[in-house]
Amino acid sequence: MVNTVNIHFLGGAKTVTGSKFLIETTERNILIDCGVFQGVKELRESNWEDLPVDVSSIDVVLLTHGHLDHVGYLPRLIMQGFKGEIIGTAPTLAIAEIILNDSAKIHEESAEKANKEEYTKHEPALPFFTKKEVEETISLFKEEAEEKWILLTDTIRFRFMYNGHIIGATFIELDIFNKRFVFSGDIGRKNDYLLNNPKKPEWADFLFIESTYGDKLHPELDVEETLSEIIKDVIWKKGNLIIPSFAVERLQTIMFVLWKLYKKNKIPNIPIFVDSPMGNNVLEVFRRFSNWHKLSDEEYQAMCNHVNIIQSYKETWETIDDKRSKIIIAGSGMVTGGRVLTYLSQLIDEPSTTVLLVGYQAEGTRGRQLQNGAHEIRFFGKYNPVKATVKVIESLSAHADQNDLINWMDSIKNVPEKVYLIHGEITALDAFRVKIKDTYQWNTVIPKRNQIEEVMV
Repeated sequence: MVNTVNIHFLGGAKTVTGSKFLIETTERNILIDCGVFQGVKELRESNWEDLPVDVSSIDVVLLTHGHLDHVGYLPRLIMQGFKGEIIGTAPTLAIAEIILNDSAKIHEESAEKANKEEYTKHEPALPFFTKKEVEETISLFKEEAEEKWILLTDTIRFRFMYNGHIIGATFIELDIFNKRFVFSGDIGRKNDYLLNNPKKPEWADFLFIESTYGDKLHPELDVEETLSEIIKDVIWKKGNLIIPSFAVERLQTIMFVLWKLYKKNKIPNIPIFVDSPMGNNVLEVFRRFSNWHKLSDEEYQAMCNHVNIIQSYKETWETIDDKRSKIIIAGSGMVTGGRVLTYLSQLIDEPSTTVLLVGYQAEGTRGRQLQNGAHEIRFFGKYNPVKATVKVIESLSAHADQNDLINWMDSIKNVPEKVYLIHGEITALDAFRVKIKDTYQWNTVIPKRNQIEEVMV
């Protein structure tokens, strides 16, 4: 018997954000990831639109991992009528809960501030979602173990497989009517400081693979040596090193590397301030789920003791006023929001300041502007001249590069019927398409946003 499966590319198509893939079958409708768009204004504004599908007909959401661009649309999904289960690994759901609560707080505070200071064209400005709506979302969470097959029907099953990238992250193997759909999620890297190597799929009839660095290889530089030189230069300039950081994984990795450098006597005991309420909560997730990472309890405790955890906004301003040379690690990683905006708005116009970018900077973000050499940056409705030195260490990225992505596919025993390139900008997607064709000769396509693909299984 031939069955039809419709694939809706609702996000993560020709962009690295907003991952949402709806799989419609005669038995179940399954949404893989439910992220928000970030970056360029046109994409961000589209977050406010309802999805072009009947949300109430979606039976279940499966999450690859807890990053905002994979979970940040969940409360809006509930607002549009979703009532099913939201399934992920235990660490993924813990991270998602932290990120959604933090986002709701930021949305509510931003709307209140915009209305109070009248720098909004909306009357009134509304939060994207609220803490109450996050509570409703979390009530639908359901944990499942990694590597365990879960039956949705007699002919549809799925399992989560360890994927590195961040704590709890997986790729998803989804069997539908004897055909395997594999969703890569975000693929981690080999020899990560904190995480084990990603597992690999061994069969895929339809493969959906991320392409964030589909056109790039991470530089082969000595991260510890590079970072120690940057820190020594900051001390010499009597300035500040500001590291905008993703609260999940990057922040913990940077903490670990800085602690290692101090232990090896490669840097002096320069004060390190971690200003990320969400990042602090993620540290607790690392403590709770020690089997998901490589840190021993002793290393975890020593790393945490080596830094100053900022607990309040008052302490943020005290840190800014502190005249000592120091390292400040603050969210968010793409400089789109969070505490790092306060530091940069006060310190980016000082030549003694160094800004270090350590993760992927999406198109349209302040991080990408800084990476591209912008001479001024807008914070809180005001333009600030960029006189700080801007450095980039791509080798600390949590994403696989082109070689890693190609190698991740090398255990697949069959020839996939189709490979869909997702979660990438167009230049990365096209370069990766050519690389896959040259390496494997597989049928590879680049879907557009809101495209519907019909496959027979």
